[in-house]
Amino acid sequence: MKNSSLWIRTIIIVLVTLFGIYLVIGPRRSFTASDFTWEGIKQNVADNINLGLDLKGGTHLVMRVKTDEYLATMTRENMDAAVNAARQANLPVTDGTVTAENGNYSVTLNLSDPAQADAVVEAVKQKVDFFNWTQNISGNQITWTLPTQVQTTLKDQAVEQAMQVIDSRINAFGVAEPTLQRHGATNSGQILLQMPGVDDPERVKKLLNADSELSLMEVVSPPNPNLQTYPTREAALQSIGGKETADRKVFPYMERDDAASQDGQNQGKKEPSSYIVVKYPAVIDGSELRSADAVSQTGAVDDYQISFTLKPAGAAKFGEWTARNIGNYMAVVLNGEAKSVAFIQSQITDSGQISGRFTKESAEDLALTLRSGSLPAKIEYLEERTVGPSLGAASIRAGVTASVGGLIFVVLFMLVYYRGSGVNAVVALVLNMILTLAALIVLDATLTLPGIAGLILSIGMAVDSNVLIFERMREELRAGRLVKDAVAVGFDKAFITIIDTHVTTIIAAAILYLYGSGPIRGFAVTLVLGLLINLFSAVFVSRTIFMWLLERNPNMKELSI
Repeated sequence: MKNSSLWIRTIIIVLVTLFGIYLVIGPRRSFTASDFTWEGIKQNVADNINLGLDLKGGTHLVMRVKTDEYLATMTRENMDAAVNAARQANLPVTDGTVTAENGNYSVTLNLSDPAQADAVVEAVKQKVDFFNWTQNISGNQITWTLPTQVQTTLKDQAVEQAMQVIDSRINAFGVAEPTLQRHGATNSGQILLQMPGVDDPERVKKLLNADSELSLMEVVSPPNPNLQTYPTREAALQSIGGKETADRKVFPYMERDDAASQDGQNQGKKEPSSYIVVKYPAVIDGSELRSADAVSQTGAVDDYQISFTLKPAGAAKFGEWTARNIGNYMAVVLNGEAKSVAFIQSQITDSGQISGRFTKESAEDLALTLRSGSLPAKIEYLEERTVGPSLGAASIRAGVTASVGGLIFVVLFMLVYYRGSGVNAVVALVLNMILTLAALIVLDATLTLPGIAGLILSIGMAVDSNVLIFERMREELRAGRLVKDAVAVGFDKAFITIIDTHVTTIIAAAILYLYGSGPIRGFAVTLVLGLLINLFSAVFVSRTIFMWLLERNPNMKELSI
C-alpha cells in the first residue's frame, strides 16, 4: 500500500513537470523540426510568455480627461436644446445665457412673458435632462444650476466613459496585453495607458484624440436651388440674418484629402471650398451607428471611403425623415465639417457613406473612431515615455543574468552545505521556476522587470523552505533518531513554519496587488505564484525523493545532509 502511494505521488510529479515544461517551451501550434533546436526553444519561450512594457518596449502615456470642459460643453448644449424646445412650443423665450467657469455651471432662459414660465419648464423637460439640476424661477428668468455633488459624479462618469472609449480603440488597435487604469488621486481625472510593442506613440495619441462626432443633417437650400453651398462663411451667415441661431448652423464644406494633408507645404490643413447652412438639431447622430468600415472605391491607396450602417431605431428615424424629404439635400457632417452633400432621390434606411480621398490607414482609423464613439471630453497628455525594444532586451538580459547568477550561487551553497540532500533541494528549486513560468502562461499574466524580481525572491523563499526542513532533520539525527524517522519528523515539524512564512508573505503580496499599479502587480503575481508552487516543489516533491531513497534502502544508517 505504501509503495502504491509512492507511485501515485511520482506519477503526479512527472505529469505536472512534463505539462509545465510543455507550456514553457512548447509551440502554440503543431510541432516542427525547428522546435527541437535551441533557437526554436528560445523563440517558443518568447512567444509563450507575455512580456510587459519594460521588457518588450512600447508606449507609456499618462493623460488627463478635461472634465471641466466636459461640464462646460454639456451646459452650453443644454442651453441650446432648452431654447429650441421652448421655441418649438411657440413659447416666449427671447434668448438663453450660460455660466460655465470656476466650478459654476448654470443655464438661464430669458422670457418676454413671465406668466409662461411654468409652460416653458414643462416644454424644456420634454427635451432636456435637467433632472439633477437645481431649478429657480425669478421674474422673467428661469435658471437651472448644477450642484457641486452632481458635478463630482458627472466628472467621474466622464473619466469612466473615456476609459471605455479608449479601451475599445486600443483593443481594436491590436495591442497585446495593454494596461489601462485610473491614475493618481481619485478626483484627478488621470488615466494610465501602457501599450507593449507599440513604438509609434504619435499615431496612438492621434487615434485616442480623434473626434467622431458624426451627424446627418438637413441642408437649408440657398435662394439659388442649383447651388447648395455658399462661397464664403459671411455669405452663408447673411442668408440666415447675419449670425447662427439655435436651429441654423453654418459648417465648412470640405471633403477630406489625405494626399494633400501629407504635403509638407499644406501642413495637414486644407481650406474649405465652400460653406453650407443646416438645420439643427441633426436628424441622427453618431450614437445611432451600428458599424463603420473602411472600403476601397477604386483600389487606389488614397481612394477609400467610410461605409456605415445604423442601429434599428436610428434606421427607422432616418427612413421616416428621408421619405418626407425626397428632393431635398442632406449633409454628412463629421467633426464640424461637411464631408458630402447628397440629393435625396428615395427613402434611405440603414446605411450610408462618407466619401473623400482617405488613405487606407486614415480610413481604418476613422472607422475605428466612429465605431468606438466619441470621447466625452478632450484629453491632455501629462507624461509620455517610449521604451525601445533594445532597452527592453537589455532589461531581459539583466533580469535573466541576475536570476541565473542567483540560482547558481544558491545551487552551489546547497550542494556544499547539505551535500547529497542538496541535490534534492536543487531539483525542487528548478521545478519551482519551471512551474512558476508555466503558471504565468496559464493565467495569461504579463511578466515585467519587477515580476522577474518577484521570481528571484521566490527562489530565496524556496531555499528557505529547504533550509528549515534540512536543519530540522539534522537536529533529529543528532538526537539519535533513525533516518526514516528524522526525515518524517523534519517535514512534519517544519511544515507549520513554512506555512506561516508563506501565508504572511502572500498577505503582503496581496496588498501590493490590490493597491499597486501595473509593474507592482507583476511583482506580486510572480511572488505569490512562486510561493504557492513552492509548497508543491519544496514539500511534496522533495519528500517524494526522500521516500524513494528510503524505499530502496529501508535500513539506511546515514543520510548525506
